Amino acid sequence: MTTRRRTGRMLRLGTLSISALAAAALTVGSAPADPADAPAPGIQPAQILPLPPELDPGFYNPPADVVAAAAPGQILAVRQVNIANLGLIPLNVDAWQVSYRSNNSRDEAIGAVATLLKPRGVSPTPRKLLSVQIAEDSTAGYCSPSYALQQFSAAPFLGQIVAPAEFLFAQAALQKGDAVVIPDHEGPNSAYAAGPLGGRITLDGIRAATSFAPLGVGAGAPVGLYGYSGGSMPTMHAAELRKTYAPELNIVGAASGGTGANLGATLLMANNQATAGLVLGAVLGLSREYPDFNALLDQKLNPLGQLLRTVKAPFCVQYQSALLPFLNITGMINSPDPLREPAVQAMLEDTRLGKSQPDMPLFVWHSRWDEILPLASTDQLVDTYCQDPSAQVTYTRDWASEHIVAEVTGGPAALMWLFDRLNGVAAQPGCSTTDSPSMLGTPGELQTLGDTLGETLASFFGKPIGA
Repeated sequence: MTTRRRTGRMLRLGTLSISALAAAALTVGSAPADPADAPAPGIQPAQILPLPPELDPGFYNPPADVVAAAAPGQILAVRQVNIANLGLIPLNVDAWQVSYRSNNSRDEAIGAVATLLKPRGVSPTPRKLLSVQIAEDSTAGYCSPSYALQQFSAAPFLGQIVAPAEFLFAQAALQKGDAVVIPDHEGPNSAYAAGPLGGRITLDGIRAATSFAPLGVGAGAPVGLYGYSGGSMPTMHAAELRKTYAPELNIVGAASGGTGANLGATLLMANNQATAGLVLGAVLGLSREYPDFNALLDQKLNPLGQLLRTVKAPFCVQYQSALLPFLNITGMINSPDPLREPAVQAMLEDTRLGKSQPDMPLFVWHSRWDEILPLASTDQLVDTYCQDPSAQVTYTRDWASEHIVAEVTGGPAALMWLFDRLNGVAAQPGCSTTDSPSMLGTPGELQTLGDTLGETLASFFGKPIGA
């Protein structure tokens, strides 16, 4: 425990120092605020130098009694933020952070944070909403999207390389005039890979977004879900939970790629392989959400495992992945068969997808050669869903990719599919499975990708997004 506190203090000091240096060194910032653009009453103004969650507990960790007294999705605090590409180049949109009440996987009240983005220009009322679950894949608060996407954030320079990259998909929606919500779906304890937690935070983030009048997305507005890899788990758990947890939300479709359907299979695939460092980070993240699993690790993780548990705790995805690959993860747990330990089985069962049928159309894609998340688990998930005659699943297996490339080749196709759903176009009935030489061949995909990249490049020079 002493080591963990010392690590936390070092992390807080390091992130503050780097943020301060970045702000001092950079001379290009956001345009001066127009007095007419002053925040509305009750909305805090944007910080010039954003603070990571570790140094901003007042917003990220509101008092427990305040959280418990609120309804799920109820907003507790709001502030404006300056959003930027790569942490440096300001994006010409309206943006806010909301602190709101959600629930953990045991339905206990927790605080959560999401980023709300509104494009420029006029949009029909209500404005459509896309909820983008970025693959955080990290075990520290400063790696969260809400911090990483802000101008002068240190996160992109400290290993959070996924959030700035996946932000491109959120910008595709903004460019079309849709609003975007990006939840910190790992929650206040950075519980990496805890899908049921992330599903609840995602749904409550949509509740917060639809109740926030300045965003222009009212109750009943069409909502889409997008997530890849580490973002697929909160996306698909949200899709499965919607009808019981948030039935009032009008979620018209969910797109999930590189889906983490079965974490036990993922662990066995990664054990002793190059991806073991990344998956060990997920093991550590899950222990923060499942107390019995955490107790098991306390009791049975060998000295090397305990050391790595401390060393890896403060890292973002880049260093989670790079630090000590080819580890024998199961061999660090003193048990004849770690996956048969009751605490492990309970956690794996809770995080397994396929226990409930989503009541919305689904677009699912996966690389035929995925080296991180097993294709067989997604095949099985789709088969499970499609046993229901009412299921609507469009499933594509991409043959010319691996895990990372598959988001580049499949993400634009997923967005095109989601935009159709948001625009009221009915999804294909029933289930279909396609083996594609490359999803880049999807009609209209290359144009969508080119348009998105072109508009993003124009935004580097101050072009208003969505105008």
